[in-house]
Amino acid sequence: MPDIIDVKDLVLVYGDGTKAVDGISFQVQENEFFGFLGPNGAGKSTTIKVLTTLLRKTSGSVAIAGNDINSDSAKIRKMIGVQSQETVVDLDLTARENMMLQGHLHQMRGDALKKRVDELLALVDLTDVADKRASSFSGGMKKRLDLATTLVHGPRLIFLDEPTTGLDPQSRAAVWQYLEKLNKEGVTVFLTTQYMEEADKLCKRLSIIDHGKIVANGTPSELKREIGTDTITLKIEESGLEGQSARAKELLQQTKGITEVLSSDDGLTAYAKDAGFIVADIVRSFDASGIKIASIGVSSPSLDDVFLHHTGRRIRPEEAGQKPAGRTRFGARRPTRQ
Repeated sequence: MPDIIDVKDLVLVYGDGTKAVDGISFQVQENEFFGFLGPNGAGKSTTIKVLTTLLRKTSGSVAIAGNDINSDSAKIRKMIGVQSQETVVDLDLTARENMMLQGHLHQMRGDALKKRVDELLALVDLTDVADKRASSFSGGMKKRLDLATTLVHGPRLIFLDEPTTGLDPQSRAAVWQYLEKLNKEGVTVFLTTQYMEEADKLCKRLSIIDHGKIVANGTPSELKREIGTDTITLKIEESGLEGQSARAKELLQQTKGITEVLSSDDGLTAYAKDAGFIVADIVRSFDASGIKIASIGVSSPSLDDVFLHHTGRRIRPEEAGQKPAGRTRFGARRPTRQ
């Protein structure tokens, strides 16, 4: 399949000298469900703003369906849908009015628009409140309405920047199902998410970005196979945590069969083949050193482990949705231009 997104050596430097995106390259094929993962400040949202013509790149090349991001921006805007991290709905309008307005902006009229609006209201479970003002909605309801308005005009390519943040599990599962349906019908999806299980379930291929650079590419299964070992997650009791944490890491590194040990805010993560046979050795060595284990678990590699392996940290949902201080929806800081 041809590439619908082609990014080569993309750089974006803000006027204050901050290099938000540092020479990244990647391609997304037509009809692909593509994931873009990274911790806060990694460059995810900045990249999306460049791809959706909201920010002008500093250097490099970007093409959307063969259209240059600079010279063909008007064409690009007609074929894409965008949901940003910030919810953008008119609080003085009802849910239905918000969606009808969005349709009118895309030259949609008549019964086709009404049918589309009704279908999307049902999807995001807002049919019963369709004629109530958005100002009366909870944060989760506004998020669901924002997603629905993104899809009104049937875009060929949609950019979703953490689209299910704030949704309850049932609503999130419904959105997943609809996004999969859209993708099967030929819509290309570019997704950033704070939920590793979301990326694992939905994305056929993904890239991990950290400090403005892409550090890993591949399908979820390929990336998990690269770790090649089981994962041991371990927490020690809080008493004397700071001193014992360093000693605990040393003991894990000295344990036969363990190939790597990483620290995170959630505790220690070790990688080993046949990890289940090593747990008893870990418990014995910790007991002998007077280190008390609060919890220990063994699992096969997950995308969360892949993320930790490449970035040295785990994504916490309550942090991933936070907005950088001093930034507006469209980026208050100006990038330097070509």
